[in-house]
Amino acid sequence: MDKIYEEEFQVRVLNVEHPVVVDFYADWCGPCKMLSPILDQLEKENDDIEFFKVNIDENPEIADQYEIMSIPNVGIFKHGKLVDRSVGFKSAEEMQAFIDKNK
Repeated sequence: MDKIYEEEFQVRVLNVEHPVVVDFYADWCGPCKMLSPILDQLEKENDDIEFFKVNIDENPEIADQYEIMSIPNVGIFKHGKLVDRSVGFKSAEEMQAFIDKNK
C-alpha cells in the first residue's frame, strides 16, 4: 500500500472517479500495525479500488480536515468525498464487508 502525503492527497484521492481506501495511521499505534497487513491483502483482492496510507503525524492538516481523532481510521472516498469510515481494528472479513458496502 502506497504511503502518500498532503501534496499528493488531492490528486491521488480526491480527483479520481473510482473508490479509494485511505488508512489514517501512526507509526506508534499498535492496532494500526495489526491492521496494515490486512489492508495489504485486501488491496491485492480488490483491484477495482486504490488503497493508500496517510501518517497522521506527518500530515496533520489532512488529519484535521477529516477530524481523525482515533486510529486506526480507514476512510472510503468516492468522487472526492469521504463517504464512510471505519474506526479501530477490524478483522479481514469486517474490513472487506466495509469496503463492499461502499463500492
